[in-house]
Amino acid sequence: MSPAAAVVAERLHKRYRAKVAVEDVSLSVAAGEIFGILGRNGAGKTTTIEMIAGLRRPDRGTVHVLGLDVRHDRARLRQVLGVQLQEATLHGSLTVTELIRLYATFYPHPLPIGELIESVGLTDSARTRFVNLSGGQQQRLSIALALVGRPRVVILDELTTGLDPEARRHMWATVERLRESGVTILLVSHAMEEVERLCDRVALLDAGRVVALDTPSGLVERAGFAQQVTFRAASPVPDGLLEGLPEVERVRADGDRVLVEGHGDLLAAVSVALVRAGVVATETRGRQAGLDDAFVALTGHRLDTEEEKIR
Repeated sequence: MSPAAAVVAERLHKRYRAKVAVEDVSLSVAAGEIFGILGRNGAGKTTTIEMIAGLRRPDRGTVHVLGLDVRHDRARLRQVLGVQLQEATLHGSLTVTELIRLYATFYPHPLPIGELIESVGLTDSARTRFVNLSGGQQQRLSIALALVGRPRVVILDELTTGLDPEARRHMWATVERLRESGVTILLVSHAMEEVERLCDRVALLDAGRVVALDTPSGLVERAGFAQQVTFRAASPVPDGLLEGLPEVERVRADGDRVLVEGHGDLLAAVSVALVRAGVVATETRGRQAGLDDAFVALTGHRLDTEEEKIR
């Protein structure tokens, strides 16, 4: 195991009766990295992180977190690993402050309770009982409980599910501060904007396997997905005008609507060529390929496809 690796999972396999949830998944996460795990419902994301957290036993494979075997060093692991799962069940009659204070007793040097409550945006709800919290507030409390012990590695499962846009940005800032302090973060998500903003590298999971692993921009480049420019032409575009540009890979026309795919500064190249040819273009739009496009190209389907969820 590399000395710089905070988390190493090797050849993880998990089957539920006749269905394989995770098949031969291997991951190595560097210390201080935000590592994303991206996939549809049913791709095996939650099962994978539960095995990494030591909450579910793999049929085959091994996991080490900061050199600790998650199956045999459970007591030591709890002192360095914080876990926020997508669904948490806590004592309904306890308040936010009481729950955090209870969890703080599990650790020798917990974070100050007031500081932690503020960091996850629950100051106004500090005296609210868990049962009376909204779904988004419960989510933020789960994150606070994962952080209270000053963990060196944190697993965050669907970090901002149920949060409004302002709370989502607040939580992203909290995660970025964690990285600045040297904490290693595994972020499980289906939110493309979140992954693109926060993650240093991303593993794409599909049908229980890692189908690609790279930086967000590297995944887009690997997929070979072109930039796009669309416009409506008020007069016919001369044959070969756009096809001859070095930035252009393909041109498709549907009536007066034209779609151009390519690379580099595609929008500028197309615009200049049309102006020089005297072609009036309207509704011109340029679009840069993103991680959602890469996901489609590398897996063959969209991320938001609904299917049975493996837990």
